[in-house]
Amino acid sequence: MSQVKGERLKVKGVFAFCLLPCIFLLTGCAAVDTFSEGVSGISDYFLGGEDNADPPSVLVEYAPEVKLEVIWKESVGVGADEQSLKLIPVIGSGKIIAADREGVVQARSLTTGNLIWETETDAHFSGGPGLGADSVILGSSDAEVVALNIETGAVQWKTAVSSEVLSVPVIANGIVIVRTTDGSVFALDEKTGGKRWNYERTVPALSLRGTGSPIIVEDNVIGGYDNGKLMALRLADGKYVWETTIAIPKGRSEIERLVDLDVDPIVINGVIYIASYQGGIAAISELDGDILWRNETISSHSGLSHDFRYLYLADSESHVWQLDQRSGASLWKQKDLHQRRLTAPAAYENYVVAGDFEGYVHWLSDTDGRQLGRVQVSDGAIDAQPIVADNTVYVYAKDGTLAAIKVR
Repeated sequence: MSQVKGERLKVKGVFAFCLLPCIFLLTGCAAVDTFSEGVSGISDYFLGGEDNADPPSVLVEYAPEVKLEVIWKESVGVGADEQSLKLIPVIGSGKIIAADREGVVQARSLTTGNLIWETETDAHFSGGPGLGADSVILGSSDAEVVALNIETGAVQWKTAVSSEVLSVPVIANGIVIVRTTDGSVFALDEKTGGKRWNYERTVPALSLRGTGSPIIVEDNVIGGYDNGKLMALRLADGKYVWETTIAIPKGRSEIERLVDLDVDPIVINGVIYIASYQGGIAAISELDGDILWRNETISSHSGLSHDFRYLYLADSESHVWQLDQRSGASLWKQKDLHQRRLTAPAAYENYVVAGDFEGYVHWLSDTDGRQLGRVQVSDGAIDAQPIVADNTVYVYAKDGTLAAIKVR
């Protein structure tokens, strides 16, 4: 239960209205102490109660083993405006493209950070951008999908969907796939924004705020859901292909039984890897959804990275793990950054890189997880997974700071 407190939860439908009176009516009854503990995370979220989570580790001095240089740093509007969104920069056509909460989209030079183009829209962006053949696609909290020209930033089309988009749109074969917070999947035409198909699925009354971005593997759209299931739909028409249970709910309270698959899946050589909140991490065959292995000891809601042999992830306590891709066995675990709200790590060369809630970016060794160096790029939190291109690490903080960092 200690992992749950302090997490942002979302409550849908009438569940919130039913639960809150229970909190008020039942507090003070000795017989319902367990119930009160079970809902304390939700009451804190709605009523501003005390956060009882473990405090984050204080950063200690150590002798750095790498020299880090911030080669450029710029601002992209208000960033996520301190909200929990899925605004992650994307790299394409020799530029890095990022969006802010108030509808600003910028394209900047990878090497200098110089502004190439900027577009101001009236959208409240919450997910994206995703990269298409000649466009960048974003989703908004206003239930709208927006496409911009990748070379000029000109708006190409806007399309309404059913609810807020809290995942990064993905594009393949001229089709844009968008997931919304009400459980729907929309397929849109990349050139026109016209709807090709949509798939609807109900979501649990209680779940973490967030939606994992799907992946497109061969001719299938594969994504995880808030009920702990992974599903494949046919890209061409949205027809059901297969479904498998990744995480099995356990416990008595609604919070204990949360098993969201909010982590973006990754695919390596025909195997899909996905982590879940309170449900472990699993490897699945992309052909039929068969589970190849499952490690139930890890709870994560950030994301995964990989190199040629290993997986890397930060768990719900901000411990960084290295796992064997073939078996899911843990090879090392780094606990020095406990509760620092780490991003999903990014692996490159001999490094594992993650940002934290105070704007620090940490370099770890891929050999044993030891800290090699760190640099602070912002006073704001970093919650977007770092991006690596040409041995340069790009990070985007929630206050809008976009920075490029290199190991010298």
